[in-house]
Amino acid sequence: MTTYKAINLVKRPEPGPVSADVFEVVEKELPKVGTGELLIKQTQMSLDPAMFGWMSPDTESYIPPVELGTVMRSSGVGEVVESKHPDFQVGDRVMGMMGWQEYALSDGQGINKVDAQVPDEMVLSVFALPGLTATQGLFNVGKPQQGETLVVTGAAGSVGSIVGQLAKAEGLTVIGVVGSDEKADWIVNELGFDGAVNYKADDLAQQLAKHTPDGIDLYFENTGGPIQHLVFERMNAHGRVVVCGMIADYDKAEPSPGPSWIPIIKKRLSIQGFTMPDHFHQVPSLLAKLTPYVMSGKVKYRAHVIEGLESAIEGLNMFFTGDNQGKLIVKL
Repeated sequence: MTTYKAINLVKRPEPGPVSADVFEVVEKELPKVGTGELLIKQTQMSLDPAMFGWMSPDTESYIPPVELGTVMRSSGVGEVVESKHPDFQVGDRVMGMMGWQEYALSDGQGINKVDAQVPDEMVLSVFALPGLTATQGLFNVGKPQQGETLVVTGAAGSVGSIVGQLAKAEGLTVIGVVGSDEKADWIVNELGFDGAVNYKADDLAQQLAKHTPDGIDLYFENTGGPIQHLVFERMNAHGRVVVCGMIADYDKAEPSPGPSWIPIIKKRLSIQGFTMPDHFHQVPSLLAKLTPYVMSGKVKYRAHVIEGLESAIEGLNMFFTGDNQGKLIVKL
């Protein structure tokens, strides 16, 4: 009998860092593959801030919560090891929602083939959820225009770093908000951002004003926190706010007070939240938009790889500590 490891969600996490007892590591028998199904051996899986929402009991969110006693939800990349599906062959490299497990049985829905020449880390860092989210949020929601000024929070993160690079390629002035001097150096000197603001600095308002002398036209929000209030005050008339994440509040029992709505009225701002599950049907067109930027070297990435399925449990808390240096990936 062949078995494999999986990690189930067994409790709803309390506010704050996620404790290990929220999860349970289990051994499962390798499933039989039925007609129209394929079995994938997962090689690397992605850790994403969205997971905190997926674990919550909120049934009114954009996607149903992970049911207790079932495999924790996540995207990953792997190889087809058995197939009775007409569109997939043994040996195909694929990406999609596979969960916290070493093997995934799928009916093919939401599973996409991956070029054999593209490394796993690039797949998850650029072509999976981070790149798709950045492309959808920037181009289809934010609608950037050459010459505008963009501020993006979480700018050294998996989504924010891609948003900034795509915007630079489109001729925008790009300012990134980060949590350390090392990350500030990386986005400016490696990724080509025009400037960086450290949200932990005492002179946060002055830093933001210095880097945005002509105001802010487009704000891509990944984190929330005090910087949000300051950005709203510097938005230009008819500016756009794209709300993708709010990680500063994911570990709090009560959300932080939001910014004043007076600038929204005075500046006639447009604010739109979005999530990728609404746009999974657009994956082919989003990849077609993103790929030329990547292949021409206009989008760089770095991955923070941790080893072993069970490392995912503690790895989640890196989103709160900021200890990760790049896209968080679990190598199986």
